[in-house]
Amino acid sequence: MVFDIARYILEKLGPMSTMKLQKLCYYSQAWSLVWDDTELFSEEFEAWANGPVCKELYDATRGMFTVTAKDEPGDSNNLSENQKDSINLVLDYYAKHNAQWLSQLTHMEDPWLQARVNVPAGESSSNIITKESMALYYGGL
Repeated sequence: MVFDIARYILEKLGPMSTMKLQKLCYYSQAWSLVWDDTELFSEEFEAWANGPVCKELYDATRGMFTVTAKDEPGDSNNLSENQKDSINLVLDYYAKHNAQWLSQLTHMEDPWLQARVNVPAGESSSNIITKESMALYYGGL
């Protein structure tokens, strides 16, 4: 579940904006698809105006700007050591950046761009960013 990953990230890093949490979950999923050839969670990301958003995660923290581990219903004990290792590598690289930087980065990358073809800038979209597009793009980096 995406909530297990969100809980783990918040336990490791402490409180953060919901936007930053969304992007860290997105990159955790993307790199797991590349490194481990498997998804971390089944939930999808949609190509929203501010970058990838997992609707289930968004709905759970709607109206909150900052979230903490106790705000997430997940359980990090459900993750394997291999999954935690992959997430830790993602956090080592991406977590030092703020939410806006991460959002802008996703706006330059093919998975988000492909999902937003024919969607005007700033407009809402529920188009799915496919796991296949994520694996192909990040696997090529």
